[in-house]
Amino acid sequence: MRKRVMVVVDQTSHSKHAMMWALTHVTNKGDLLTLLHVVPPPKPNTSHHDSSACCPYLANSLGSLCKACKPEVEVEALVIQGPKLGTVMSQVRKLEVSVLVLGQKKHSAFINCFCGTSSSEEFVDQCIKKADCLTVGVRKQSKGMGGYIISTRWQKNFWLLA
Repeated sequence: MRKRVMVVVDQTSHSKHAMMWALTHVTNKGDLLTLLHVVPPPKPNTSHHDSSACCPYLANSLGSLCKACKPEVEVEALVIQGPKLGTVMSQVRKLEVSVLVLGQKKHSAFINCFCGTSSSEEFVDQCIKKADCLTVGVRKQSKGMGGYIISTRWQKNFWLLA
């Protein structure tokens, strides 16, 4: 059965790690990998081309990388402007996504002690709670350790050696 796997991508290394993890661990021949890059709406009194100029290039270049790594998986790149959480949730429903994959940043002791959770961690947690499909937060393990730290609705910070 063909499944649709969606990865939320941006310029960060953790989203690229999540994309590669999804490509190698979740997708199979004939599956569809959707790369979703959400661009924030322009702020009043700013030119909207500043933040969105690189976006089609980013999504398309990541899509080309995926096709080169695993040509048997169909890849599409979407760039949508809007609020990040709302846009991701609406695309999950609209496209009938089977698995949503999100990159997670490493936990910072400074942020956790003094500021609480970061907005990135909060975003991943909200997606895991709200999405109508299996949602996986992926963080590459630190150098020397290998593997990934995986979070889902049922398991948080699970170490996966792969």
